[in-house]
Amino acid sequence: MNIGILGGSFDPIHNGHLLMAEEVRTSLNLAEVVFMPAGQPWLKVDSPILPAEHRVQMVRLAIGDKACFKLSTVEIERAGVTYTVDTMAELRAQLGPGDELFFILGWDNLAQLPQWKEPSRLITMCRLVAVPRPGSPAPDLKALEAAIPGISQRVVIMEKPEIDISGSEIRNRVAQGLPISHLVPEPVSRYIGEKGLYTKA
Repeated sequence: MNIGILGGSFDPIHNGHLLMAEEVRTSLNLAEVVFMPAGQPWLKVDSPILPAEHRVQMVRLAIGDKACFKLSTVEIERAGVTYTVDTMAELRAQLGPGDELFFILGWDNLAQLPQWKEPSRLITMCRLVAVPRPGSPAPDLKALEAAIPGISQRVVIMEKPEIDISGSEIRNRVAQGLPISHLVPEPVSRYIGEKGLYTKA
């Protein structure tokens, strides 16, 4: 079984995440896509993010009616800073020998992969699926191959979808009292309003 993994702070989850997951799922014929809210991402160690309980609940609400989308709290449950390579090792141990993981990330994140923890080990445990990010150049596979030998055989470069929605844009709109119903699923918009999230800039 081929399983997609979409990690992120999901602060909040938005329509772009859902479109990206569905595009990758259908393009690569994945059985399911697992949404994995981050605990404390090492790249954002100095950036405050919403408590995990709210981010997990928003993901649950966003994917609730989609059978091919699943939620995993494995990173939330691990104490301390979270690294993708540790998460993939944990997931890999739960799968059968014929199963394959496809880790979904943005073009910009792929470019940063040489700075990640144990990238050479990471690509042995999963394939990478790089999706466009507005304003980010296409990945330089030659440079990546020089830094992480073998990566070009383990990465799929997607040309779409190009989604120009960001969590910071949504948080700013909420703080200004502007509508976000066109940017997030309706249950997520309702939850943000009910809980008074992001009301302070």
